[in-house]
Amino acid sequence: MTIALTRTGVPQIKPSRNRAPDGIVQYVRIGDLQLESGATLPDVVLAFETWGTLNADASNAVLIEHALTGDTHVTRGASEEPGWWEQLAGPGAPVDTDKYFVVSINILGGCSGSTGPSSPAPDGRPWGSRFPLVTLRDTTAAEARAADALGVDCWYAVLGGSLGGARALEWALTYPERVRRCAVISVGASSTAEQIAFAQAQTLAIRQDPHYNGGDYYGGPEPESGLALARRIAHITYRSAAELEGRFGRNAQGSEAPLAAGPLAGRGRYQVESYLDHQGNKLARRFDANSYIAITEALMSHDVCRGRGSLRESLSGATAEFLVAAVDSDRLYFPAQSRALAEALPGGPDLHIIEAPIGHDGFLTEIGQLSSQLRESFFG
Repeated sequence: MTIALTRTGVPQIKPSRNRAPDGIVQYVRIGDLQLESGATLPDVVLAFETWGTLNADASNAVLIEHALTGDTHVTRGASEEPGWWEQLAGPGAPVDTDKYFVVSINILGGCSGSTGPSSPAPDGRPWGSRFPLVTLRDTTAAEARAADALGVDCWYAVLGGSLGGARALEWALTYPERVRRCAVISVGASSTAEQIAFAQAQTLAIRQDPHYNGGDYYGGPEPESGLALARRIAHITYRSAAELEGRFGRNAQGSEAPLAAGPLAGRGRYQVESYLDHQGNKLARRFDANSYIAITEALMSHDVCRGRGSLRESLSGATAEFLVAAVDSDRLYFPAQSRALAEALPGGPDLHIIEAPIGHDGFLTEIGQLSSQLRESFFG
Protein backbone atom coordinates (compact mmCIF):
# COMPACT_ATOMS: atom_id res chain seq x y z
CA MET A 1 0.00 0.00 0.00
CA THR A 2 1.07 3.64 -0.40
CA ILE A 3 0.80 6.51 2.07
CA ALA A 4 -0.39 10.07 1.42
CA LEU A 5 -1.54 12.91 3.69
CA THR A 6 -5.19 13.86 4.12
CA ARG A 7 -6.48 17.39 4.63
CA THR A 8 -6.18 16.79 8.40
CA GLY A 9 -2.54 15.75 8.17
CA VAL A 10 -3.33 12.13 9.04
CA PRO A 11 -1.47 9.59 6.89
CA GLN A 12 -3.83 8.14 4.29
CA ILE A 13 -3.68 4.49 3.34
CA LYS A 14 -4.06 4.11 -0.40
CA PRO A 15 -5.33 0.67 -1.45
CA SER A 16 -3.04 -1.13 -3.87
CA ARG A 17 -2.44 -4.58 -5.23
CA ASN A 18 -0.22 -5.16 -2.20
CA ARG A 19 -2.86 -4.31 0.40
CA ALA A 20 -3.10 -6.51 3.48
CA PRO A 21 -5.13 -9.70 3.07
CA ASP A 22 -8.65 -9.82 4.47
CA GLY A 23 -8.93 -10.25 8.22
CA ILE A 24 -5.33 -9.36 9.08
CA VAL A 25 -4.63 -6.75 11.77
CA GLN A 26 -3.17 -3.48 10.50
CA TYR A 27 -2.27 -0.26 12.31
CA VAL A 28 -2.67 3.45 11.66
CA ARG A 29 -1.18 6.36 13.59
CA ILE A 30 -3.67 9.21 13.94
CA GLY A 31 -1.56 11.72 15.85
CA ASP A 32 -2.33 13.42 19.16
CA LEU A 33 -5.96 13.30 20.30
CA GLN A 34 -7.57 15.87 22.59
CA LEU A 35 -10.11 14.18 24.82
CA GLU A 36 -13.41 15.40 26.25
CA SER A 37 -11.73 15.61 29.65
CA GLY A 38 -9.29 18.20 28.31
CA ALA A 39 -6.35 15.80 28.42
CA THR A 40 -4.34 15.03 25.29
CA LEU A 41 -3.40 11.48 24.37
CA PRO A 42 -0.26 11.62 22.22
CA ASP A 43 0.60 9.63 19.10
CA VAL A 44 -2.52 7.46 19.10
CA VAL A 45 -2.44 4.17 17.20
CA LEU A 46 -5.57 2.28 16.16
CA ALA A 47 -5.63 -1.36 15.12
CA PHE A 48 -8.06 -2.42 12.42
CA GLU A 49 -8.95 -5.18 9.99
CA THR A 50 -10.56 -4.95 6.57
CA TRP A 51 -12.35 -7.29 4.21
CA GLY A 52 -13.20 -6.72 0.56
CA THR A 53 -12.17 -3.85 -1.68
CA LEU A 54 -12.91 -0.16 -1.41
CA ASN A 55 -14.51 0.93 -4.68
CA ALA A 56 -13.38 3.87 -6.80
CA ASP A 57 -15.61 6.48 -5.16
CA ALA A 58 -15.25 4.98 -1.64
CA SER A 59 -19.01 4.55 -1.37
CA ASN A 60 -19.12 0.91 -0.22
CA ALA A 61 -17.34 1.14 3.16
CA VAL A 62 -19.06 -0.44 6.17
CA LEU A 63 -17.88 -0.02 9.76
CA ILE A 64 -18.71 -2.81 12.22
CA GLU A 65 -18.17 -1.85 15.86
CA HIS A 66 -17.23 -4.51 18.39
CA ALA A 67 -18.71 -4.91 21.88
CA LEU A 68 -16.97 -4.59 25.26
CA THR A 69 -14.38 -7.38 25.10
CA GLY A 70 -14.46 -7.87 21.35
CA ASP A 71 -11.71 -7.16 18.88
CA THR A 72 -11.24 -6.40 15.20
CA HIS A 73 -11.76 -9.95 13.94
CA VAL A 74 -15.42 -9.82 12.86
CA THR A 75 -15.20 -12.65 10.35
CA ARG A 76 -12.61 -15.00 8.94
CA GLY A 77 -10.18 -13.91 6.29
CA ALA A 78 -6.78 -15.05 5.11
CA SER A 79 -6.09 -16.93 8.34
CA GLU A 80 -9.42 -18.80 8.27
CA GLU A 81 -9.74 -18.09 12.01
CA PRO A 82 -13.47 -17.77 12.78
CA GLY A 83 -14.70 -14.29 13.66
CA TRP A 84 -17.13 -13.21 16.33
CA TRP A 85 -20.00 -12.11 14.04
CA GLU A 86 -19.85 -14.43 11.05
CA GLN A 87 -23.63 -14.59 10.73
CA LEU A 88 -23.48 -10.90 9.90
CA ALA A 89 -20.41 -10.41 7.70
CA GLY A 90 -18.57 -12.47 5.13
CA PRO A 91 -18.96 -13.68 1.54
CA GLY A 92 -22.71 -13.95 0.85
CA ALA A 93 -23.65 -12.78 4.36
CA PRO A 94 -25.96 -9.77 4.91
CA VAL A 95 -22.85 -7.57 4.98
CA ASP A 96 -21.35 -9.23 1.92
CA THR A 97 -17.59 -8.81 1.90
CA ASP A 98 -17.58 -9.60 -1.83
CA LYS A 99 -19.57 -6.39 -2.33
CA TYR A 100 -18.66 -4.11 0.58
CA PHE A 101 -15.40 -2.89 2.05
CA VAL A 102 -15.82 -3.88 5.69
CA VAL A 103 -13.75 -2.28 8.45
CA SER A 104 -13.52 -3.06 12.16
CA ILE A 105 -11.45 -0.89 14.52
CA ASN A 106 -10.23 -1.86 17.98
CA ILE A 107 -11.63 0.72 20.38
CA LEU A 108 -9.37 3.40 21.86
CA GLY A 109 -8.34 2.12 25.30
CA GLY A 110 -8.44 -1.49 24.15
CA CYS A 111 -5.81 -4.19 24.31
CA SER A 112 -6.01 -5.66 20.80
CA GLY A 113 -3.61 -3.30 19.10
CA SER A 114 -5.05 0.17 19.72
CA THR A 115 -3.53 2.64 22.16
CA GLY A 116 -4.61 1.67 25.66
CA PRO A 117 -3.36 1.43 29.24
CA SER A 118 -0.87 -1.35 28.39
CA SER A 119 0.64 0.68 25.52
CA PRO A 120 3.93 2.55 25.98
CA ALA A 121 3.56 6.16 27.11
CA PRO A 122 6.05 8.76 25.82
CA ASP A 123 8.52 7.72 28.53
CA GLY A 124 8.51 4.14 27.24
CA ARG A 125 6.68 2.68 30.24
CA PRO A 126 3.09 1.37 29.99
CA TRP A 127 0.47 4.03 30.60
CA GLY A 128 -1.06 2.02 33.46
CA SER A 129 -2.63 4.29 36.08
CA ARG A 130 -1.74 7.35 33.97
CA PHE A 131 -4.05 6.42 31.11
CA PRO A 132 -6.72 9.15 30.87
CA LEU A 133 -10.47 8.68 30.91
CA VAL A 134 -11.82 8.24 27.40
CA THR A 135 -15.47 8.60 26.42
CA LEU A 136 -17.36 7.15 23.50
CA ARG A 137 -17.17 10.53 21.80
CA ASP A 138 -13.39 10.36 22.12
CA THR A 139 -13.37 6.91 20.54
CA THR A 140 -15.54 8.19 17.69
CA ALA A 141 -13.21 11.13 17.07
CA ALA A 142 -10.28 8.71 16.91
CA GLU A 143 -12.12 6.44 14.47
CA ALA A 144 -12.99 9.41 12.27
CA ARG A 145 -9.28 10.01 11.79
CA ALA A 146 -8.80 6.35 10.95
CA ALA A 147 -11.57 6.69 8.35
CA ASP A 148 -9.71 9.68 6.91
CA ALA A 149 -6.59 7.55 6.66
CA LEU A 150 -8.52 4.84 4.84
CA GLY A 151 -9.94 7.38 2.40
CA VAL A 152 -13.51 6.96 3.66
CA ASP A 153 -15.36 10.28 3.75
CA CYS A 154 -18.77 8.69 4.34
CA TRP A 155 -19.69 5.23 5.58
CA TYR A 156 -22.24 3.29 3.60
CA ALA A 157 -23.29 1.92 7.00
CA VAL A 158 -22.12 1.80 10.61
CA LEU A 159 -23.50 -0.93 12.83
CA GLY A 160 -22.91 -2.66 16.12
CA GLY A 161 -24.48 -4.31 19.14
CA SER A 162 -24.28 -3.44 22.84
CA LEU A 163 -21.21 -1.18 23.27
CA GLY A 164 -20.79 -1.47 19.50
CA GLY A 165 -24.32 -0.15 19.03
CA ALA A 166 -23.58 2.81 21.28
CA ARG A 167 -20.46 3.51 19.21
CA ALA A 168 -22.47 3.31 15.98
CA LEU A 169 -25.09 5.71 17.35
CA GLU A 170 -22.43 8.19 18.44
CA TRP A 171 -20.96 8.11 14.93
CA ALA A 172 -24.35 9.00 13.41
CA LEU A 173 -24.77 11.95 15.80
CA THR A 174 -21.23 13.33 15.88
CA TYR A 175 -20.61 13.00 12.15
CA PRO A 176 -24.07 12.88 10.52
CA GLU A 177 -22.65 13.83 7.14
CA ARG A 178 -20.40 10.76 7.25
CA VAL A 179 -22.99 8.05 7.98
CA ARG A 180 -25.65 7.03 5.46
CA ARG A 181 -27.09 4.09 7.43
CA CYS A 182 -26.83 3.14 11.09
CA ALA A 183 -27.88 -0.06 12.88
CA VAL A 184 -28.13 0.21 16.68
CA ILE A 185 -28.68 -3.16 18.33
CA SER A 186 -29.25 -4.01 22.00
CA VAL A 187 -28.47 -0.62 23.49
CA GLY A 188 -30.36 2.56 24.32
CA ALA A 189 -29.62 6.26 24.07
CA SER A 190 -27.65 6.29 27.33
CA SER A 191 -26.32 4.05 30.07
CA THR A 192 -28.89 3.95 32.88
CA ALA A 193 -28.21 4.13 36.60
CA GLU A 194 -28.61 0.36 36.87
CA GLN A 195 -26.18 -0.26 34.02
CA ILE A 196 -23.67 2.11 35.61
CA ALA A 197 -24.13 0.26 38.92
CA PHE A 198 -23.34 -3.11 37.34
CA ALA A 199 -20.34 -1.51 35.63
CA GLN A 200 -19.02 -0.02 38.86
CA ALA A 201 -19.19 -3.41 40.59
CA GLN A 202 -17.03 -4.83 37.79
CA THR A 203 -14.41 -2.09 37.90
CA LEU A 204 -14.19 -2.31 41.70
CA ALA A 205 -13.71 -6.07 41.50
CA ILE A 206 -10.56 -5.39 39.47
CA ARG A 207 -9.32 -2.43 41.51
CA GLN A 208 -9.63 -4.39 44.77
CA ASP A 209 -7.53 -7.29 43.50
CA PRO A 210 -4.31 -7.37 45.60
CA HIS A 211 -2.25 -7.45 42.40
CA TYR A 212 -3.89 -4.38 40.82
CA ASN A 213 -1.31 -2.00 42.33
CA GLY A 214 -3.31 1.09 41.40
CA GLY A 215 -3.18 0.05 37.74
CA ASP A 216 0.61 -0.24 37.57
CA TYR A 217 0.91 -4.02 37.62
CA TYR A 218 2.80 -4.46 34.34
CA GLY A 219 5.93 -6.53 34.78
CA GLY A 220 4.51 -8.27 37.85
CA PRO A 221 1.54 -10.42 38.84
CA GLU A 222 -1.60 -9.30 37.06
CA PRO A 223 -5.04 -8.85 38.71
CA GLU A 224 -6.47 -11.95 37.05
CA SER A 225 -8.77 -12.82 39.96
CA GLY A 226 -10.33 -9.37 39.93
CA LEU A 227 -10.78 -9.42 36.16
CA ALA A 228 -12.32 -12.89 36.31
CA LEU A 229 -14.75 -11.70 38.99
CA ALA A 230 -15.67 -8.67 36.88
CA ARG A 231 -16.43 -10.99 33.98
CA ARG A 232 -18.62 -13.18 36.20
CA ILE A 233 -20.68 -10.14 37.21
CA ALA A 234 -20.98 -9.02 33.60
CA HIS A 235 -21.85 -12.45 32.29
CA ILE A 236 -24.78 -12.78 34.66
CA THR A 237 -26.25 -9.68 33.01
CA TYR A 238 -25.53 -11.06 29.53
CA ARG A 239 -27.67 -14.16 30.10
CA SER A 240 -31.31 -14.40 31.11
CA ALA A 241 -32.61 -16.01 34.29
CA ALA A 242 -34.54 -18.53 32.18
CA GLU A 243 -31.37 -19.44 30.26
CA LEU A 244 -29.39 -20.07 33.44
CA GLU A 245 -32.21 -22.02 35.08
CA GLY A 246 -32.94 -24.16 32.02
CA ARG A 247 -29.30 -24.86 31.28
CA PHE A 248 -27.99 -25.44 34.82
CA GLY A 249 -30.76 -25.42 37.40
CA ARG A 250 -29.46 -26.57 40.78
CA ASN A 251 -27.31 -29.33 39.33
CA ALA A 252 -23.91 -30.09 40.78
CA GLN A 253 -20.81 -29.78 38.64
CA GLY A 254 -19.84 -33.34 37.74
CA SER A 255 -18.89 -35.30 40.84
CA GLU A 256 -18.73 -32.18 42.99
CA ALA A 257 -21.35 -32.14 45.75
CA PRO A 258 -22.23 -28.62 46.93
CA LEU A 259 -23.89 -29.86 50.12
CA ALA A 260 -21.77 -32.92 50.95
CA ALA A 261 -18.21 -31.58 51.23
CA GLY A 262 -16.44 -31.84 54.57
CA PRO A 263 -15.81 -28.71 56.67
CA LEU A 264 -12.09 -28.63 55.84
CA ALA A 265 -12.31 -29.52 52.17
CA GLY A 266 -14.75 -26.79 51.22
CA ARG A 267 -17.95 -27.40 49.32
CA GLY A 268 -18.28 -28.44 45.70
CA ARG A 269 -19.76 -26.25 42.98
CA TYR A 270 -23.07 -25.97 41.24
CA GLN A 271 -22.93 -26.17 37.46
CA VAL A 272 -23.74 -22.50 37.11
CA GLU A 273 -20.76 -21.63 39.31
CA SER A 274 -18.47 -23.75 37.16
CA TYR A 275 -19.83 -21.99 34.07
CA LEU A 276 -19.09 -18.55 35.52
CA ASP A 277 -15.65 -19.69 36.65
CA HIS A 278 -14.92 -20.79 33.09
CA GLN A 279 -16.12 -17.52 31.58
CA GLY A 280 -14.15 -15.43 34.06
CA ASN A 281 -10.91 -17.36 33.75
CA LYS A 282 -11.12 -17.47 29.95
CA LEU A 283 -11.33 -13.67 29.73
CA ALA A 284 -8.55 -13.18 32.29
CA ARG A 285 -6.19 -15.13 30.03
CA ARG A 286 -6.77 -12.90 26.99
CA PHE A 287 -7.72 -9.41 28.17
CA ASP A 288 -5.99 -6.59 30.00
CA ALA A 289 -7.62 -5.55 33.27
CA ASN A 290 -6.90 -1.84 32.80
CA SER A 291 -8.45 -1.97 29.32
CA TYR A 292 -11.53 -3.62 30.82
CA ILE A 293 -11.84 -0.67 33.20
CA ALA A 294 -11.15 1.93 30.49
CA ILE A 295 -13.71 0.53 28.06
CA THR A 296 -16.29 -0.09 30.79
CA GLU A 297 -15.98 3.52 31.93
CA ALA A 298 -16.27 4.68 28.33
CA LEU A 299 -19.58 2.81 28.15
CA MET A 300 -20.62 4.39 31.45
CA SER A 301 -20.14 7.75 29.71
CA HIS A 302 -22.64 6.83 26.97
CA ASP A 303 -25.27 9.58 26.86
CA VAL A 304 -26.31 11.07 23.56
CA CYS A 305 -28.00 13.95 25.39
CA ARG A 306 -24.85 15.23 27.11
CA GLY A 307 -24.47 18.81 25.92
CA ARG A 308 -27.07 18.35 23.18
CA GLY A 309 -30.42 18.94 24.87
CA SER A 310 -33.44 16.65 25.20
CA LEU A 311 -33.45 13.21 23.60
CA ARG A 312 -35.36 14.39 20.54
CA GLU A 313 -33.19 17.48 20.24
CA SER A 314 -30.05 15.37 20.55
CA LEU A 315 -31.16 12.98 17.82
CA SER A 316 -32.66 15.59 15.51
CA GLY A 317 -29.44 16.24 13.62
CA ALA A 318 -29.02 12.62 12.53
CA THR A 319 -29.54 12.14 8.81
CA ALA A 320 -28.82 8.41 8.53
CA GLU A 321 -31.37 5.73 7.83
CA PHE A 322 -31.69 3.79 11.09
CA LEU A 323 -32.34 0.19 12.02
CA VAL A 324 -32.98 -0.31 15.74
CA ALA A 325 -33.25 -3.77 17.28
CA ALA A 326 -33.44 -5.35 20.73
CA VAL A 327 -33.40 -8.85 22.24
CA ASP A 328 -36.71 -9.72 23.88
CA SER A 329 -35.10 -11.41 26.91
CA ASP A 330 -32.36 -8.81 27.44
CA ARG A 331 -32.06 -7.81 31.09
CA LEU A 332 -29.03 -5.57 30.65
CA TYR A 333 -30.34 -3.25 27.91
CA PHE A 334 -34.08 -3.60 28.10
CA PRO A 335 -36.12 -3.52 24.89
CA ALA A 336 -37.97 -0.50 26.30
CA GLN A 337 -34.75 1.52 26.02
CA SER A 338 -34.39 0.59 22.36
CA ARG A 339 -38.05 1.46 21.79
CA ALA A 340 -37.60 4.89 23.34
CA LEU A 341 -34.59 5.46 21.10
CA ALA A 342 -36.46 4.40 17.97
CA GLU A 343 -39.44 6.60 18.79
CA ALA A 344 -37.21 9.64 19.33
CA LEU A 345 -35.13 9.22 16.16
CA PRO A 346 -36.08 11.28 13.10
CA GLY A 347 -38.72 9.38 11.17
CA GLY A 348 -39.43 7.02 14.08
CA PRO A 349 -37.98 3.79 12.65
CA ASP A 350 -39.57 0.49 13.65
CA LEU A 351 -38.11 -1.48 16.52
CA HIS A 352 -37.13 -4.98 15.44
CA ILE A 353 -37.24 -7.68 18.10
CA ILE A 354 -34.77 -10.57 18.19
CA GLU A 355 -36.39 -13.54 19.89
CA ALA A 356 -33.75 -15.31 21.94
CA PRO A 357 -34.16 -16.97 25.35
CA ILE A 358 -30.51 -16.49 26.31
CA GLY A 359 -30.68 -12.75 27.04
CA HIS A 360 -28.40 -9.90 25.96
CA ASP A 361 -25.94 -12.13 24.10
CA GLY A 362 -28.73 -12.92 21.64
CA PHE A 363 -27.58 -9.92 19.60
CA LEU A 364 -24.53 -12.01 18.69
CA THR A 365 -25.93 -15.52 18.48
CA GLU A 366 -29.24 -14.68 16.77
CA ILE A 367 -28.26 -11.80 14.49
CA GLY A 368 -29.43 -14.01 11.63
CA GLN A 369 -32.99 -13.06 12.59
CA LEU A 370 -32.28 -9.60 11.18
CA SER A 371 -30.93 -10.92 7.88
CA SER A 372 -33.99 -10.03 5.84
CA GLN A 373 -34.28 -6.53 7.34
CA LEU A 374 -30.59 -5.87 6.78
CA ARG A 375 -30.66 -7.17 3.23
CA GLU A 376 -33.85 -5.34 2.31
CA SER A 377 -33.24 -2.01 4.09
CA PHE A 378 -29.47 -1.65 4.17
CA PHE A 379 -27.59 -4.07 1.99
CA GLY A 380 -29.96 -4.94 -0.83
